[in-house]
Amino acid sequence: MAINIGLDKDEMKAVTKELKGFLADSYALYLKTHNYHWNVTGPLFKAVHELTEQQYLALAAAVDDIAERIRTLGEKAPGSFAAYAKATSIKDGDETLDAEAMLADLVKSHETVIRSARHLLETASKAHDESTVALISDRLADHEKQAWMLRSLIA
Repeated sequence: MAINIGLDKDEMKAVTKELKGFLADSYALYLKTHNYHWNVTGPLFKAVHELTEQQYLALAAAVDDIAERIRTLGEKAPGSFAAYAKATSIKDGDETLDAEAMLADLVKSHETVIRSARHLLETASKAHDESTVALISDRLADHEKQAWMLRSLIA
């Protein structure tokens, strides 16, 4: 059945295209965060282990929300490692890094997602897609906060 929710079909395609990239980046960040949660060592272990657990749990919920928004707009949500690897701009995590390097890498990845969110907000706003704007605006605020928390642990 055709979707008739008051959004232009071509603009919805543009929004979903960017949402798919945002989903891939968010999932890649989820994987990296979980990797560092498992593999952090050293004097910052407890703080990084606890913070990354909070972050990967939040990211797990976020990727579901993003995928469901893609489905709401009538597209299939990508759900494979191959699809995410092709679409993400987030590099894989390196579990051999020390805790501070892990933190810096996570900050960099959150900042990548933040920049992607800002571009997506512009596209969704132009399409008058207020639901996507609300979702991505909330994600943007969360990524900014998480990057700040991570930065605060770096000496």
